[in-house]
Amino acid sequence: MRPVRDRAATSLLFFANGFGFGGWSAAIAPLKGALRLSDGELGLLLFTLAAGAVSFMPIAGALGPRLGGAGRVAAASGLAFAACFGLAALAPGAAALALVGLALGASNGLMDVTMNAHASAVERRWGAPIMSSFHAAFSVGGLVGAGFGAGALALGFGWRGLLCGVAVCALAMILAAMRGLTPGERQKATRTPFGWPPRALIGLAAIAFLCFLVEGAMIDWDGVYLVSFGVGAAAAPLGYAAFATTMIAGRLAGDRIVARLGRLPTVIAGAALAAAGLALAALWPALPSAALGFAAVGAGLSNVVPALFSESASHASSPARGIAAVATAGYSGLLAGPPLVGAIASLSDLRIAFAALAAMALVAAGLAVRAR
Repeated sequence: MRPVRDRAATSLLFFANGFGFGGWSAAIAPLKGALRLSDGELGLLLFTLAAGAVSFMPIAGALGPRLGGAGRVAAASGLAFAACFGLAALAPGAAALALVGLALGASNGLMDVTMNAHASAVERRWGAPIMSSFHAAFSVGGLVGAGFGAGALALGFGWRGLLCGVAVCALAMILAAMRGLTPGERQKATRTPFGWPPRALIGLAAIAFLCFLVEGAMIDWDGVYLVSFGVGAAAAPLGYAAFATTMIAGRLAGDRIVARLGRLPTVIAGAALAAAGLALAALWPALPSAALGFAAVGAGLSNVVPALFSESASHASSPARGIAAVATAGYSGLLAGPPLVGAIASLSDLRIAFAALAAMALVAAGLAVRAR
């Protein structure tokens, strides 16, 4: 029998995770103004989230077997994730907020790995590819969270009130998900939470690093890229809108795509499409052509991560361990992408930087071909 209730509960976890970060993104600008943070100080604050996540992802793979299953750990870390938004709202200043940022990143790192590990177990019991639907729930949750944040700010709530609302809503979602969430599969705990990953995982981790690097660079630089080539500030967000829309659409259709093509062929085709989109944006940086290129990047990358996570789950002693290795590499790429684009652009220009991103996506496609 297909685990319908467990699938719905797992989808709600993904939605809650996306909702939290969507609301957080809406709070960043008013938070920066209220605390009088410089661009550098805000950058350091945002870095604490990524640092906390990357630091805790490697141990997340070992916690499921030790604590009764990935589903149980995902729920517990989800509760901590939601609570951190409330703590952020109570932070008296930037230093305290940075500490909360580390905790938020750590809880998200644990939640991300374990909910994906649990999703892979649900997928196996389902008997058909469904991982993309979970990541679609995350993407939709992010849009809803951003809309919630925009609405709260429009109604006159400050960033603290907004984050309190995010905490309450995310907590309610996770508590609701826990009612249908099973503990998950229980594998035998290994002696140490650390260890060199199997050879197959190293290749998948390299692909994840490159694809997350491209995604992180896109999120932070697509608007700047368009403005640098004469697009007005009001129209520049259309580039990201094209990227995000095709990302969601691709994930909604992703399970059917993976079922037809297979996991690694989906990664190959997706990375190649992203490379083509970046090349188009680099060659013709006007708004119509660049937006079309960014849309191709979103469509291409939409199912790379779900397919990689599903594939990595079968190449380690437990799904959580496989996903932890690939997710850690991926989030490291997410950290490296934006500063790498800035460094290349400072030595040449943004068109060269985006051409370099296209080359990296093409390399990822080549690595996926070798991994087949």
